[in-house]
Amino acid sequence: MIELGKTQCLNIVKVTDFGVYLGTEEDKVLLPKKQVPDDVEVGDALTVFVYRDSSDRLIATTNKPKIQLGELKRLKVSQVTGIGAFLDWGLEKDLLMPYKEQTTHVSEGSEYLVALYIDKSGRLAATMRINKYLEKSETLVKDSAVTGTIIGITPDYRAYVAVEDKYDAFIPMSEVFEPLSVGEVIHGRVSRVREDGKLVISLKQKAYIQMDEDSVQIYDDIVKKGGSLGFTDKADPEIIKKHFNMSKNAFKRAVGRLLKEGKIEITQNSIVLKK
Repeated sequence: MIELGKTQCLNIVKVTDFGVYLGTEEDKVLLPKKQVPDDVEVGDALTVFVYRDSSDRLIATTNKPKIQLGELKRLKVSQVTGIGAFLDWGLEKDLLMPYKEQTTHVSEGSEYLVALYIDKSGRLAATMRINKYLEKSETLVKDSAVTGTIIGITPDYRAYVAVEDKYDAFIPMSEVFEPLSVGEVIHGRVSRVREDGKLVISLKQKAYIQMDEDSVQIYDDIVKKGGSLGFTDKADPEIIKKHFNMSKNAFKRAVGRLLKEGKIEITQNSIVLKK
């Protein structure tokens, strides 16, 4: 049986002036002459990818596509039109990603993580709605360093992530201290592996590691401001977030480290360098 959207090994059942037919007498597909290897004959097997040409006819190619049915891959937008975006997937005819399958505004020249599927009319198409294609990781554990792609955002709740572009994960919004956008690549660590296999991602490193980084950031900022910060660790969380892009708890931990090291003092209204 010929499978649309997949690479497969098919036998030659007929040789013509314009190419060869592959498959069976009842179920066959054309491989155009320009792609037919020399000196082939009926019965020979060829490895091909099957898709549809510009007239929506099944066609075979010996070219290797960048994505196959059900896979997740990053593809570049070659053109944006009135019906959707066309993606470069390594074949002569670009792959359509309809507007309804886009989860954010896409632009020419940019890459997006997509899945290949068969639409209701039997055509191959791309989609950014990839949640159902994500897998549950059996190898990643708590504190594993990971890289992922933001695939969706629910404000005030969570950002959905494809870790390593294949595993199902999310970032709680309590872990987000700067704007995120769909398609953005993030770096973090696994803070928890849920019973259902879904990964919970933190954009912060473990507290004792992050504390070192945060304390350096705070100390450098105090130096730049002439030795006085202008507020203390009792400041409103929004003030701390605006100045340092970190939570109040992280700020307090880092300030505590600087106090312990004897680098700062806390006055009534400010944090100052220790003389």
